[in-house]
Amino acid sequence: MAAVPVSELKKRKMGRILTKLGKVTREQVHSALEKQRASDSKERRPIGEVLIEMGLITEADVQVALAGQAGFEFIDIDALTIDDETLAAIPPETAMAYQVVPVEYSKQGRKLKVVMKSPDNFRAVDDLRLLMGFKVEAFCASPEQVEACLQKHYAQAHSSIADVVGEMGSDQGLADLSNRSGAGASIDLEAVLEASEDNKVVKLMNLVLLQAIKDHASDVHFEPFEEEFKMRYRIDGVLYEMVPPPKYLGPAIISRIKVMANLDIAERRLPQDGRIELQVAGNPIDLRVNILPTMHGESAVMRVLDRSNVELSLDRVGLREDEYEMVKTLVGKPNGILIVTGPTGSGKTTTLYAALQHLNDVDTKILTAEDPVEYDIDGLCQCQINTEVGMTFASSLRSFLRQDPDIILVGEIRDLETAQIAVQASLTGHLVFTTLHTNDAPSSIVRLLDLGLESFLLTATLEAIVAQRLARKIDQSAKEAYTPSEEQLMELGLRSDDVQGRKFFRGKGTETNHGSGYRGRMALFEIMVMDDGLRDLVMSEASTAVLREESRRRGMRTLRESGLMAIYDGLTTIDEVVRETVLDS
Repeated sequence: MAAVPVSELKKRKMGRILTKLGKVTREQVHSALEKQRASDSKERRPIGEVLIEMGLITEADVQVALAGQAGFEFIDIDALTIDDETLAAIPPETAMAYQVVPVEYSKQGRKLKVVMKSPDNFRAVDDLRLLMGFKVEAFCASPEQVEACLQKHYAQAHSSIADVVGEMGSDQGLADLSNRSGAGASIDLEAVLEASEDNKVVKLMNLVLLQAIKDHASDVHFEPFEEEFKMRYRIDGVLYEMVPPPKYLGPAIISRIKVMANLDIAERRLPQDGRIELQVAGNPIDLRVNILPTMHGESAVMRVLDRSNVELSLDRVGLREDEYEMVKTLVGKPNGILIVTGPTGSGKTTTLYAALQHLNDVDTKILTAEDPVEYDIDGLCQCQINTEVGMTFASSLRSFLRQDPDIILVGEIRDLETAQIAVQASLTGHLVFTTLHTNDAPSSIVRLLDLGLESFLLTATLEAIVAQRLARKIDQSAKEAYTPSEEQLMELGLRSDDVQGRKFFRGKGTETNHGSGYRGRMALFEIMVMDDGLRDLVMSEASTAVLREESRRRGMRTLRESGLMAIYDGLTTIDEVVRETVLDS
């Protein structure tokens, strides 16, 4: 980049940098600034854009200046000779995902020089340090040169998980771990740590994580058994097994996960929780890590939270038009309690976040108590529950009431104390969102009464209960019509006469949908809105069956009915609805 040191350009204004590089004169910069100020546009255009428009500089000049402004040297990749050892330092999948090209590598000290398209890609440098343990020095080059280099060296290099596992099986250095990996055996921590930093182990972990993100997996499981070590993904609620690595590599893989999550690799007797933050292809990815000691070694589960893949918008969580209007009315109330219920992994948190996002503005103070805090949302004061230091849902709620909030989110009602404080918060003019683990909306009433909550307090504060499930969606690119059998219709409680004129669809198994015929998931909702009639039934301690029947008479659509509508719309299948919902009595 010319002969001007980067230290003289870093953090300076664009006009000053271009002047130092000799691309423009001071007078030309002043002229561009005057034109910039005189622009009718509401937003002031960048000075570089104005100078390009004036014909004084090129887009390439702006790229050089932006690199210098961020503290990166701008280089010409075409003038460099990159050897095979340097190219092999980064797996093809990693280079393509991060859009970086290695140009110089030193095994001694694991020093790596990379070139990237944009100075905004600094997170890629952090991730290469974290994921692969390199000491990274970064440079910038023109996007066209970087793209051409990636296509030349990496586009045809397809390294799969199976390939890496095969290489590991023949690696004598890694095989030496087999003598130390038996159940109950003592482990040489230095040997395991060294193995966790082995290039093949690092490469395998990178491939596993990149594949999980590419396939939109929600969880990645690493499980030790007596005779094998399994790796599995959960995609759309279903587990798929990967090619298993050799059993003796279990400790090295688990140690690699611990290193990435900043956990104690020496602690093998107690569960541990950690977090890994990555930036893949420009998207922020959070991995929540849990390590659990088992009979045959440590098991690890990584929860993949891909913020770019989550629709935190109330009109995009899967509500039908009438349901959307109903929920909009409910979340707009000045006080009361709104409960979202369902099993683990049914999308309760996403629905509540979408509701909070809908209400999130400068006039509203929102406090949340969560375990864990899954997504950081601007404008929300989010608190992480930590029972070890006494930070429970109940203690957090007590403090919340002294923080003058408008809306409160309680991650889950687990005990009577939390339920009582949530009721108090509602009675003092706050809108409270929370979750429960029950099978449907009406059974949540009985669950709260079983906790010990008085029925008169419940009827005074509860506004609605939303039950939900996630059903897999038919892969629309492989969709086909078919006629269901009598047995399938019977599972839905239907006869052939009930579905005359109806069309049923399913998905053909393809490579892109892992042979399942499904791609993605959709939410099914059951919304029970409290009114005077239902409150009277709660006061008289009516059974769940009575509450359910009365709610249906008052217009509540059950989970099974929502599933049937989704089937008729060609969005999901009979098998999915039967799997996720129960037959209405």
